[in-house]
This record gives sequence, C-alpha cells and structure tokens, in this order.
Amino acid sequence: MMRILITNDDGITSDGIIRLAAAAAGYGQVFVVAPEKQCSAQSHSITLHKPVEIHPHELPVEGVRAYSVKGTPADCVRVGSLNIMEGKCDIVLSGINYGYNMASDIQYSATVGAAFEAEFQGYKAIAFSEDASECHEVTDRYLKEIMEEVIKEPYVPGRIINVNFPGCALSDFRGIKRGTKVSRLAYFKDHYNVLKEFADGGMELMVEGAHVPENEEGTDYGAIITDHISIGYVRNIG
Repeated sequence: MMRILITNDDGITSDGIIRLAAAAAGYGQVFVVAPEKQCSAQSHSITLHKPVEIHPHELPVEGVRAYSVKGTPADCVRVGSLNIMEGKCDIVLSGINYGYNMASDIQYSATVGAAFEAEFQGYKAIAFSEDASECHEVTDRYLKEIMEEVIKEPYVPGRIINVNFPGCALSDFRGIKRGTKVSRLAYFKDHYNVLKEFADGGMELMVEGAHVPENEEGTDYGAIITDHISIGYVRNIG
C-alpha cells in the first residue's frame, strides 16, 4: 500500500481535492496537506521569512488524515513530506485544480508548482486539472481510470505528469491523448485595465484575460479544445 500525499492550490475546502482524495484512498494511506485558502498563480513559491502554521482539518473522506497550512502549495509538499509524513512518501498528487494547467500559463500554476516541488524532493508527482465550469462529467467518469494508469508509471527524475480533463459533456468527449507537449500558446491573453489614476502619475491596474482558442496539434492545448483528456510530461529545472 502506497503512502500518498495530496495537495492543491484552490485550498483545502475545494471540491476538487476532496474528489481526488476519495479516488486515491483505494491505493493506500492518504495524507492531505493543503493551503487554508486560495493560492492560485503562486507558481513554485515557498515561505522563507516567517513561520508556516499547520492545523488538523476534518475532510469528508474516510481514513484520510488532513491538515491545513498557512502557506503556499509548495510549502504544503515540503512540510507534508518532511514533517507530517516524516519523509516517507511514495507519490504526490496535486489538484484537482479548478481551471486548466496547460500551455504557457503552466509556468504560473501553483498546482504544477507543488508537483515540481515534489519532484525536486525526489517523489513521483502528478498534477490534475479540469475546466473551471460546473460540468465535470469527464473528470468524474475517467478520474480513477487515469489515476490507475499514471500511478503505475515509473519515477523519472526531472519530470512530472500533467493531466487535464475537458469541461465538455460526456456525450461530446472524444478520447484520451497521451504524450501531449506543452503548448507555447497562451490559454488566456492578458491585458490590464486602469482602475484608478494617482496625482503623482501612478495608477492602479487590474489584470483581465481573454480566451482565444487556438488548436495546436499534438499539444495539451490542442487536446483540451477538441474535447480530449490530455496526459503529458513537463520538465522540471535541470
């Protein structure tokens, strides 16, 4: 039976992490160590100049030990494996993120950042993401099947496995694309709106992203916008 560490960047109360923990519970002993609040777009950041606070948390999944952390998702992997699990970890699962982690936007993702931290610590790591909508039919139908497949893959130093589930109805689902590459396109094309202008010439800005679909064959982006599950590999530093 494996010892499994689960984290995310949407916070410990997210529906996605509960569904992931429930799916993983059949494979071994599950520890959930996740941020107490939303931490999206924090990439691979860690806490250095202040303490990291940890508290037990009740999760509605039988047999799962859970803890909330006042810190980043990468912090959660570090304190989870080094303190809570005492370093005895077989695999780290990150997600299920609310919103895709793919294409060039992947560099900002704290879901993927947590998986990178796990790989950096020497653990096999898998990131799971789905569409930021209320339609999770494909995820719910194929999560256990995909987990069964990717958990069996060997640990390869320097890489993580990245899984994205489309937000289409199950009737529109077109299959699984494996070995997808990370697209260099952007899922969201950002711009900044001016909210306020100051007397000294400064200003207050707010980012806004526009989705402009572009089908790039063989990539994670291309798979998702054609209603496929994307399973690919992402390289860590070095």
